[in-house]
Amino acid sequence: MTADGSDGFDPDLILAVLDAHGVEYLLVGGIAARAYGAQRRTADVDCVPNTTIENLERVSAALRDLKARLRVGGMTDEEARQLPVQLNAATLAAFGSSTWMTDAGPLDLLVELRDRAGGRHTYNDLVGRAVRYEVGDLTVVLASLDDIIASKEFAGREKDRDGLPELMQLQQRLHDDGSP
Repeated sequence: MTADGSDGFDPDLILAVLDAHGVEYLLVGGIAARAYGAQRRTADVDCVPNTTIENLERVSAALRDLKARLRVGGMTDEEARQLPVQLNAATLAAFGSSTWMTDAGPLDLLVELRDRAGGRHTYNDLVGRAVRYEVGDLTVVLASLDDIIASKEFAGREKDRDGLPELMQLQQRLHDDGSP
């Protein structure tokens, strides 16, 4: 599921570490779109984890294994490494959504996806529409393509708008084939 060949970005390693720790999450964003067949490049892994305390402890352990540090605007990676962040469930719960730099590349943890109307949907809301996808020896769970499209429409960023035509074509193809 290699995203763009950027130096140091290894989404497969990030997914393998999340899997090794038994993290429950939905893959969203560009990596999920690529799993559905999109060709656009991406430079990070976006996921919506289940926010139970037990799962956030597993996320914390995975982040520690990936040598994660916060990504903070205006701060270099070296400066961010010096921040006194305790990686545990309480910290992740307090942060809500957070952005991390790991030794395998950027990882964004989102507590929700927004829909076209701005509604907020958590892991529990999204998982019933999710799709299982095989990546080598791993099985990852992708948010539905409909949910990914809706979140990109809500975000309204230029990069999201630019990718929508391709995602909508993929969505139409999936619906024509009778896939979820």
